[in-house]
Amino acid sequence: MYTLYVANKNYSSWSLRPWVLMRELAIPFDEQVRPFNDGPTLAFGDVSPSGRFPCLVDGGTVVWDSLAITEYLAEAHPQVWPANKAARAFARSAAAEMHSGFASLRNICGMNVGIRVELASIPDGLATDLARLDALWTDGLTRFGGPFLAGDKFTAVDAFFSAVAFRVQIYDLQLSAPARAYAQRLLDLPSMRDWYDAALKETWRKAAYEREALAAGRIVADYRQTA
Repeated sequence: MYTLYVANKNYSSWSLRPWVLMRELAIPFDEQVRPFNDGPTLAFGDVSPSGRFPCLVDGGTVVWDSLAITEYLAEAHPQVWPANKAARAFARSAAAEMHSGFASLRNICGMNVGIRVELASIPDGLATDLARLDALWTDGLTRFGGPFLAGDKFTAVDAFFSAVAFRVQIYDLQLSAPARAYAQRLLDLPSMRDWYDAALKETWRKAAYEREALAAGRIVADYRQTA
């Protein structure tokens, strides 16, 4: 059985991707959660060559980075990507764009699942990222008929935008009605609800990520369990 190492569910958007993918596609795995507190960011070098999570272990094979994990899983589980060639090309392109882009969205609206933040402002870079996100989601939903981004089944591209759905909820990001509905569709997935519930129960905190939330705006709610 695969072993998937993940970090704090409250903060780790990268860990969420393969976790929700494997849960939604019923790919069995053993979950190992190791939190980062206020120690070094690259704290997982005994498991992951990069020192970062997520990290997938399959017997003697170690795969790190969420995109690499996705492609590794796809070799044995073809349902990871859409069966249709055009949908698969779109899904891979959109997932790669999320993997390497949307810098302002990442930097300003960090994942902090258990809180709600009223943004102080929408800088130009964030506005550009939100416009591109809306266009990308609308394109996929329209072209392939939904309800997921590349057709009627959940695939890796949806997993890659799962953390964005949390960001829409955390920061009340303003998108078009179809894009907001898609974000809610992801939030309503059983795996996403389970991740959210587990995140709220965590008492681990990392000061740097808490400061990021404060820099973004005013915290209007905190649903996390206290120590």
